[in-house]
Amino acid sequence: MNFLEISRYGFMIAFFLYCASFIFYVVAVTGKTWKNRDPQRHERKWGRISFVTSSLGLLSHLVYCAFRWAYSGHIPVSNMYEFMTFLSMMVMIAFTVIFLIYRKILLGMFALPIAIIIMAYAAVFPQDVQPLIPSLRSIWLYIHVTLAATSEAFFAVGFVAALLYLLRTIEFDSNEKSARRQKRWIEFTLFSIIIVVGFIVSVFAFRAAGYEAVFTQNQTVIDSQVQQDSTIEQQGVYHMPPIVAPYQSKAESVPSFLGMDRAWFEAPSWMSEASSARKLNTVIWALIAGIVLYLLLRLILRRPLSKVLAPAVKGIDPNDADEISYRSIAIGFPIFTLGALVFAMIWAQQAWGRFWGWDPKEVWALITWLYYSAYLHLRLSRGFHGRKASWIAVIGFLVVMFTLVGVNLIIAGLHSYAGTD
Repeated sequence: MNFLEISRYGFMIAFFLYCASFIFYVVAVTGKTWKNRDPQRHERKWGRISFVTSSLGLLSHLVYCAFRWAYSGHIPVSNMYEFMTFLSMMVMIAFTVIFLIYRKILLGMFALPIAIIIMAYAAVFPQDVQPLIPSLRSIWLYIHVTLAATSEAFFAVGFVAALLYLLRTIEFDSNEKSARRQKRWIEFTLFSIIIVVGFIVSVFAFRAAGYEAVFTQNQTVIDSQVQQDSTIEQQGVYHMPPIVAPYQSKAESVPSFLGMDRAWFEAPSWMSEASSARKLNTVIWALIAGIVLYLLLRLILRRPLSKVLAPAVKGIDPNDADEISYRSIAIGFPIFTLGALVFAMIWAQQAWGRFWGWDPKEVWALITWLYYSAYLHLRLSRGFHGRKASWIAVIGFLVVMFTLVGVNLIIAGLHSYAGTD
């Protein structure tokens, strides 16, 4: 068994231990409402079991990272699979740090699903170890990416605590206009998470079915030596049924799926690259799968998801949740400033000869930084606490997730990792 195989086992063991830990956290929180003679003892007992299990999962996650690093010769953050796996590990480290400070069992019930979803999302992408391209062979890879992931992990914990605050303080039985609006936005936040889950489910489902559609497309390229345009034929492979076909392409092979044996429409001319149409197709399938999954959950539960979760958070002190959210973001922000902006610009200067190039990932990193700058400014100088601050923290993490997921799936750029179908 080589180092790569050990790292893969470490990944799988960590994933299953996180899932088990999440179940234990649910038992610790919801079990208090069962007919227990001593609810506090029940929570302490299952809380310890949950934390020990999640810590063992984190240890296995560290084994994955160490052995993949030893096998590849570089820190495992060079593609989308490695980065998202590393991010989920940092989420667990951030959660562990915050948990040891505040000892709030309920955090685990909401933080563990974030790490699990990110790990499942990582598994969608190719898992092969690839040599670093020349521009990535730098010490700044270690500094920039690790610090950026660390900061985003603390933002994730801040998001979890803010969501707990909102679920705890909003009156779900009220019919007042403001309460209805708050409930709708919380439900939209949960729906956004379900969309990511739907994407993961759809990718694995079609992958398990072995689905593959093939298109050919004529692409015009510029020959720099003779300064003439030339046309080459490219082949695009879809692993999801093609709702969107590449621009001016010809279908070579489209297996039938639910009677769908051809694309519904062709990508517009401004999305002429085959990969652009494939990414759009992926986004559409993520939305379809997410909507179906959300409706199934609503049908089974017969209530909004937020209303189902609300009773579980009654035991939490809203002020504690607000404080945890603020402290997590306050820890993450300076790390993000250094890792995602300052050190990133230094590396960009060394790799590409410029500090800033308005690459989509750079732009969205700047937007994220400005957003959390506004959060801290409003919190410290304008007295934004409680519900206002929590909503800003929740929306901020959605911005972070779009930077990590949306930019890579939708927008091409120098920072875009290898995508999936």
